[in-house]
Amino acid sequence: MQADGLPLGRRENGPVKPTNPVKPTNRRFHIMGLLFVTIVINYLDRSNISIAAPGMASDFKLDPVQLGLVFSAFSWTYTPFQLPGGWLTDRVHPRILYPAIIMLWSLATLTTGLVNGLIALIAVRMAVGFFEVPTFLINNRIATTWFGEKERATCIAIYTAAESVGLAFMNPVLVWLKVEYGWPSVFFISGALGLVWSFAFYRSYRDPAEFPGVNAAEIAMIAESGGIPDLSRRMADRHTGGIGTPLRDLCIVLGRRKLWGIYFGHFVYGVVSTFFRTWFITYLINYRHFSFIKAGLYGSMPFVTVFLGVLVSGAVSDLLVRRGFSLTFARKAPIVGGLIFSTSIVGANFVDSEPLIMGFLTFAFFCNGVASIHWSLVSATAPERLIGLTSSVFNLMGGLAGVVTPILIGVLLKAGDYRLPLVVIAVIEVLGVLSYIFVVGKLERVPE
Repeated sequence: MQADGLPLGRRENGPVKPTNPVKPTNRRFHIMGLLFVTIVINYLDRSNISIAAPGMASDFKLDPVQLGLVFSAFSWTYTPFQLPGGWLTDRVHPRILYPAIIMLWSLATLTTGLVNGLIALIAVRMAVGFFEVPTFLINNRIATTWFGEKERATCIAIYTAAESVGLAFMNPVLVWLKVEYGWPSVFFISGALGLVWSFAFYRSYRDPAEFPGVNAAEIAMIAESGGIPDLSRRMADRHTGGIGTPLRDLCIVLGRRKLWGIYFGHFVYGVVSTFFRTWFITYLINYRHFSFIKAGLYGSMPFVTVFLGVLVSGAVSDLLVRRGFSLTFARKAPIVGGLIFSTSIVGANFVDSEPLIMGFLTFAFFCNGVASIHWSLVSATAPERLIGLTSSVFNLMGGLAGVVTPILIGVLLKAGDYRLPLVVIAVIEVLGVLSYIFVVGKLERVPE
């Protein structure tokens, strides 16, 4: 009893908060780290071909169009299988699905070092693309499970920034491997890393309620801020209950204008990213006449800066949410601003010195990184039951950029004008800005 005669912890106007509330644990940041490492390895396996490409082109006598086909082959399977990948992601638990696909794409990467011609090279790149299909769909499911709106953009920024880490910080190592041991060694090392990580992920990942060391306060905090810590249970219950059909579900995620604005935005983002992850090194060597060693060293710069751009974007967006700005403004402002300034890529056409060429290209890729938190828009707008399927359509559009961009650039370069590709990229970026401003509108969850 207190001096006023009331029970301890109560006042006349009702209960008060405990004097020592339980502090939420921080195990969700462990999950953020798991996603970060996974995407470092994923994009290393996806993009290491840019380092090996000049050597493969020389060994297999590939012209620019054929090399464009090789760069594009990854997306021939990655893109059309996004829809079944979304269906799978909505039904198979991440702890089972993620390690399985990591192991399979790593084996395909290892095999790339053993190919002996154009057809075999295209086949293994298609295999890598096929097995990587569910990657970002699972990431979005995990981010929605473990993070509320005040932290989700940071989580997405962290694992999106990881896309660039492999080439940003391992570029010199991969170049050294290629020079010392030949281009196959690039694929052997990358694939081996993935095989080890598949076992590590399986041992580490759990949902919030099952993860060691998570307390109820952390789970409650996730739920109160817009996360869905019991998402796996909800999805299992709803799919078991037979709510909806595949065709009806597809009609839902394809029939909303707001979602189409986001889908197209991902295509635009993918155009710039695809250029840097495929043609960039070859562009520097064959069309701007950099030496191979210099191209390898300079080639790290855009990936370092895009890494920083993604991190800054996520942190700023979440800060705006915490400061009371609307979710729409907090998420769209970095995306639109990043796309606008990434049109600076065309400036590289008007300079000839190596530092200035790299300056324009690096700044443009940094700005594209600032626009990369568009995955947070999917988390905020997708129907709860169809997060995986919505993510798959979204990622399909990014994959479509991966199909179209390498071939288009190869055709433009074969015509002999290295300036046209950068002009086309800048025009597409402008279209992306218009989509986010006039098509997406207010961010809110789309009803079924």
